[in-house]
Amino acid sequence: MQRTLKAPLAITIAVAALAAAMAIALSAIPASGQEKTGGADVLPSAIELDRNAGTVTLPLFKGKHDGRKAWYIVTESSNKKDAERRGVNHAAKLTNALGTEAVQRARVVDGVVRFSGTVDFGPERLVVPGPDGFPPERFRPGAVGDADYSPLITTNGRTVLNASQVANSSGLHDAVVDIDRKGRRVTLDTFDGFYEDDPLQYLHQEGSVKLIAAIESSTFAPNLNAAPKVGSNDKDVSARSAIIPIVNGPRGVNNPQRQGLQSALLGQGDPLNITQEEPGDNEYSPMWDVTPAVWTDRAIESGQRTRLTDAEEVADLFEEGLITSGGAGPRNASLEGLRALPGISNCPIIAVF
Repeated sequence: MQRTLKAPLAITIAVAALAAAMAIALSAIPASGQEKTGGADVLPSAIELDRNAGTVTLPLFKGKHDGRKAWYIVTESSNKKDAERRGVNHAAKLTNALGTEAVQRARVVDGVVRFSGTVDFGPERLVVPGPDGFPPERFRPGAVGDADYSPLITTNGRTVLNASQVANSSGLHDAVVDIDRKGRRVTLDTFDGFYEDDPLQYLHQEGSVKLIAAIESSTFAPNLNAAPKVGSNDKDVSARSAIIPIVNGPRGVNNPQRQGLQSALLGQGDPLNITQEEPGDNEYSPMWDVTPAVWTDRAIESGQRTRLTDAEEVADLFEEGLITSGGAGPRNASLEGLRALPGISNCPIIAVF
């Protein structure tokens, strides 16, 4: 999957939270908890992490929807003890989404999760880049959630799980590389990005707007838009954290400073996005509030455009007037007023290096 985007400085709405990828050549390593094999903090439940291939293998669970099998993964829990028991990320902020359409009600019957919503994996994903890459001339998500679907579920009205469905009778999630239903494991494609200058690896599971879902090869899940609070990282009221795609970073396949959505849709590599939080932070959430940033003409002409790897660095450059907002949503005070898209990308972090 190539993810490349062109974005003019006047971008207001069509920016996707695309995943970032750093070509760091490490061979497959067992992912044995957050003690970190190979110097990495890895999701404890991960079975194998392959940085060369950009994949992770996770436990696969069998649920049901309307009497039919619905296979899913679990990557976060809002309850700390539950997260430790499951070997997943703790994301307390997800409780702020309870009572909204962003959280699907589910039941447990005979030990099996019964979902109220599910996904049609049948559509064929389509992304036709425009003349400059982004915006694309045409796009269509390769999977669509029904009216009740959300990856966020609760079975008791208190704890929220991030439980993305990845397979059912209609087909497979576009990120599935290999699935072993009998062995209860699934290998998924991941994206690479940055958090406070450290590279990280994360999944791309759902997008709340069609463009995000199409470009990310994820499931279109509009109910996620109901998760509070656009443009906020406040752990007391928001279920979101920001992810920052750099729209028009340096280009060139062999350019060590290469980054950005334009470069990505032009086929030069992935955009190398930046997350505001990481697992272990009280403010962490996999519900990424897409908050695109655009280098100004002044910054480009003066030679100040470089690869960025830290959200605070982006916020400082925005405050200095060297970067502008690529979104048209509310201002994020924690990022000096950089505007959200708005739109959510469900991208659980798997490893930080």
